[in-house]
This record gives sequence, C-alpha cells and structure tokens, in this order.
Amino acid sequence: MLRRRWVDAVVVVVVVLAFVLAPQAYSNETLLFQMMVYIALSQGVNILYGFTGYLPFGYVGFFGIGAYGASLLMLHLNWPPILALLGGGAIAVLLGLVLSPLLRLSGAYFAIASLAASQAVYLIVSNPALQNVTYGPYGIQLVSQFNPTLSYYVMVVILALTVAVVLYIRRSRFGTALQAMRDDPVSAAMAGVPVVRQRTFAWMISAGIAGLVGGAFAWQTSVFYPDAVFSLSISIFAIVFTLFGGAGTLLGPLFGSVVLYGMYNTIGISDPQYFQLIYGLLIILLVLFLPDGAASLLKRRGSHVL
Repeated sequence: MLRRRWVDAVVVVVVVLAFVLAPQAYSNETLLFQMMVYIALSQGVNILYGFTGYLPFGYVGFFGIGAYGASLLMLHLNWPPILALLGGGAIAVLLGLVLSPLLRLSGAYFAIASLAASQAVYLIVSNPALQNVTYGPYGIQLVSQFNPTLSYYVMVVILALTVAVVLYIRRSRFGTALQAMRDDPVSAAMAGVPVVRQRTFAWMISAGIAGLVGGAFAWQTSVFYPDAVFSLSISIFAIVFTLFGGAGTLLGPLFGSVVLYGMYNTIGISDPQYFQLIYGLLIILLVLFLPDGAASLLKRRGSHVL
C-alpha cells in the first residue's frame, strides 16, 4: 500500500514537472496549454465513462458553462480570476446536479440526451435576448484580465488535481463501487452499493473538472465566442483520446491526448487529409487489436501504475 502511494505521488509530480519545465524547451506555450486542457478533459471523461460506462457526448456543455460562468463572474462581479475559476467549476457542478436525471438513461440514449442538454445550454448562452447577461452570440472579452503566464500555471495545478482525483478513485472503495456498477448495476445494488448516489457523485466530479478547465481556457484565451467553447469537437476529442489510450486507467487518457493531439498539431492543421487518413487507420487498428486502448499493452505486463 505504501509503495502504491509513493508511485501515485511520483506520477503526479512527473506530470506537473513535465508541463512546468516544458516551456523552457518548447516556446509554443499555447499548444502546451491546449494539450493540458485535453488531458484534463480526457481524465474527466475517463471518470464518467471509464468507471461508470456512461459515454457523455454532451461533456462540452460543462466545459462551456465553466468558461462562461468564470468569465461572467469576472465581468459582472469583478471577481479575481482564480476565484472566478472556482466559481465556474461550481456552476458546472450545479448544472451537473440539475442534469443528473439523465443518468436514469443508459447507452446511446444517455449519449444523445447529454448532447441535447449541452446544445440547450449553448442556445441559452448564445441567445441575443440575453446579451446584457451573457453577451449573446457576440462573444466574451477578458482583455483586462489577460495573463497567459499565470493562467498557464493555474492550468498545471488543475491538471495535477485532476490526475490526483483519478488516482484516488482508482485506489478507493468509491472507484471499486463505480466499476462494480459499470459491470453489473443490479448485482452491485444487491450488494449494498448506493448506485444512484455514487453514479451522481462521479457525474458531478466529472462536471466540476470540465468547468474548471473551461474557466482556465477562457482566462487564457481572453476572447472567444459561444461556438468555440460549446463545439462538439471538444467532446469528440476528449472521448477519442480516452478510448485510444484506455478508459478506466490513469495513463491511458494522458497517453492518448499527447499522441493524438500532438499528431493533430503536427499534420492535422497543415495537411488535414493525411491526418484524417492516419487518424482513421489508428482507430481501426485499435478497435481490431487493442479494444481496451493502448494502455492494455502495459496491463498485460502487470503494470500497477495504470
């Protein structure tokens, strides 16, 4: 047990140091920030899908509401950015609580319902009639709060907390209960697991992570429109990165995000046609030979870090 705790601590420290030191070797701080965003979002998806089996196509809704919640707290109430980020995370958790009845659905029904809910939030935020409150479709400007260096390191802290939360869930009775519910919810309920409550907790933790990340993204970007923070591609990227690396593991979403997002920025922007071809081939090979993700290779070797 003590050895596992040391390993867990080393994993968190390595992740933090990697992104703290990375700007010294690679000057594109924006790309590093975006990579942290997708690693954290992938871990948020991992908590929900990897441990409960619920695939949230509408996960971007929490990201978007976190971005808008934090921004509006800065603009309307003059909250300092870090406090506003926490407020954005809290608003995302509150939205998760409001949408928790969706957890009564399962499979494709839940995926579609969560997507519809995120689109409903997007339509409310971008409504021109709410321009005085949300700035409608005209976007947000946080120029007076712009601080790319501080927001970068705050994102490092959020990423570290996200990794620590996933580690805790993997090692805790809570995580064991979630996996039991994922495999057989009826048997888990008969064994005394409070299925609805535990599932709702996982849903809200996942929502809070997305909200914090969305707030950090808004602060780093400073100028953005509703389409940018409610784009379905954000959910798709986070889900694909998680599945590629391996859902239900710690290093899987991290590996998937670094490899696939790195590939996207290397060839996806300049040569999108080649990227789509390579991307598609990778996913086909993954489904055929590694259905549990790339992390299953390490699992076969008995790695305890995953």
